[in-house]
Amino acid sequence: MLMPNSVLGDRFVPEAADDAQPDSAGCMAGTRTRLLFKLVQWAISDPKRVYWLVGMAGTGKSSIALTLCRMLRNEASVVFGGSFFCSRSSSCIAQKDARRIFPTLSRLLADVSPEFATALAAEIDKDARIAFKPVHEQIGPLLRQPLSALAPSSVPIVFVIDALDELTDERELTELLKLISDFQSDVPVKFILTSRPEMHIRDTQITSSENNTIMKLHTIEPAEVQQDIRKYIVGTFAKAAKETNWYTTADVDALAQLSDDLFIFASTALHYILDADHDDIRSARLHQVTLAVVQSIVVTAQLDAVYEMVVTGAFNSVSFDAEEQNQLKLILACIVTSRSLLTVQALADLLNIRLDIVRSSLRRLHAIVHVPEDDYVPGLRTIHLSLDDYLFSRAPDRIRIPRSLGHGTLAHACLNIIGSELHFNVSRSSSSYESNPRTRPVNITPSLEYACIHWAHHIDIVEPSDEADSNLLSFDALIDRKFCPNLLFWLEVLSVLQAVGRAAGLLRIAMSTVSRLL
Repeated sequence: MLMPNSVLGDRFVPEAADDAQPDSAGCMAGTRTRLLFKLVQWAISDPKRVYWLVGMAGTGKSSIALTLCRMLRNEASVVFGGSFFCSRSSSCIAQKDARRIFPTLSRLLADVSPEFATALAAEIDKDARIAFKPVHEQIGPLLRQPLSALAPSSVPIVFVIDALDELTDERELTELLKLISDFQSDVPVKFILTSRPEMHIRDTQITSSENNTIMKLHTIEPAEVQQDIRKYIVGTFAKAAKETNWYTTADVDALAQLSDDLFIFASTALHYILDADHDDIRSARLHQVTLAVVQSIVVTAQLDAVYEMVVTGAFNSVSFDAEEQNQLKLILACIVTSRSLLTVQALADLLNIRLDIVRSSLRRLHAIVHVPEDDYVPGLRTIHLSLDDYLFSRAPDRIRIPRSLGHGTLAHACLNIIGSELHFNVSRSSSSYESNPRTRPVNITPSLEYACIHWAHHIDIVEPSDEADSNLLSFDALIDRKFCPNLLFWLEVLSVLQAVGRAAGLLRIAMSTVSRLL
């Protein structure tokens, strides 16, 4: 009999589980207490199967979901079945794939329930490819049938799925929500879901209040949210700054009020304020923030005003010349359009810019970009997807980032890396009869790995009318000169990375894209 671990291994996404999220993530102690209590009580006793927590970007849905998972793990009245944190910004591409959710949840439940694990193994033994199939074919063998083997119990099994709107395939997401809404089993099973109120989600059965419990974050009493945000601001100030004479209670109240119900506003403002080294600069930045957002009436205006101030400040400096500004904009463009989280070194390699120069540029973006301390650890990303949306669509022209700038730059960078770093026996195997090495050879650098997997996708997004890069129409020549002579070496790298199955799709994308650009 095949065991779940052996078959679900490459379909199980450990990075998506709650225990893989940073210890510092989640709600600050003493905040969101009433909502979290309601969620736990619902999980214990409410007869409905689905709880949908919905709110716009920046309202703290993921922090609530993560804290809830930690609470459910310690709640004796429920069985915490597992969680899946969807993410478009994670370095793990599988976190935005709907087909990885049921394999991951079933594997996590198997880890805590031997009976479920045995029943799941029997189902997998019937079809070892089940975890690769569409979600509507997965749910029976991976959840419903194994659950039916469990002894009757009144204790509910609870699953948490966060940020459904970050899944990339809307059709699969719609099917997933239908399956969850219609889910029936002999043992009580509950799903707690979070998402933004996107149209393709609102048009599904999840919005039925007859069968599901729906909590819209914007309907929570504003005074309660304000109190939580104020606690968050005070706690962050106290943790980051020993001296408190540079801000007043009135400053904290003003910042909390301006945050409205957007925790991401408070988080962004605090990053910007506390990024300064001296108290007088922190005080000046605090007053800058409060002045920048007065009289806002659009729902995103408060947050946009802070983003504009921080990004404009990063680009403006007496000692920062035009070339350095353009370089900074290019770096930011690549971060917001990269398809997986880059290391600082990989970004420097792709852009062919010295590592110390990239580091120096990134220091100007610390308020809005997460920068790993280690140059070789993946993690470069913006603080929130709302910043990406702002830079792409709502920012003033002087700081707006055209999508083509990042995608065009990374496409050229990938092809250049492929042309310069691929060579015969790139994996350094002593014989073609040997199996691929278990670990990535050191000469297959993170930048080369990124280039080999993502080059075609970046080309695919570029449009013929884009003018952000005067060389956009040279992709056919670059592919002919850089990629074609190295085709077999490229396949060798994909084989070592266990990604050779992507080769045909990448080549199809490249062929159709080049013909479109010509």
